[in-house]
Amino acid sequence: MKTLIILMFFFVAHSTSAQSTFEKWPAIKNFHHVISQTFHPSEEGNLKPIKERSGEMVTKAKALSTEAIPEEFKNEKILGSIEKLKEKSISLDKLVKEKASDADIKKSLEVVHDEFHNIVGLCSETNH
Repeated sequence: MKTLIILMFFFVAHSTSAQSTFEKWPAIKNFHHVISQTFHPSEEGNLKPIKERSGEMVTKAKALSTEAIPEEFKNEKILGSIEKLKEKSISLDKLVKEKASDADIKKSLEVVHDEFHNIVGLCSETNH
């Protein structure tokens, strides 16, 4: 029971922190919108959303560094992770355009998804 309470507290704290990040930084919220609508279907084997929206994902990834970044999130780790996210999004888009295998596209999307969560985690660290 104790473990369950601790896990629930951690989940609520993390969710609140992510919400706070999204409220403070519209560009990360916009990227989240695209990644959530493409990644979750891919978990069920549906790659149609990412195949249709990979270019949009690149645009949203680039916007992370060109639109206003809240001062509290302007640090070396986050800025470096944004660059990685852009590069990985561009690579994913290239795979889609080249009609790579579904397995390669899915793997690349997972890498983009993980990097996105890395950024959100780094932002959460700055909120504590």
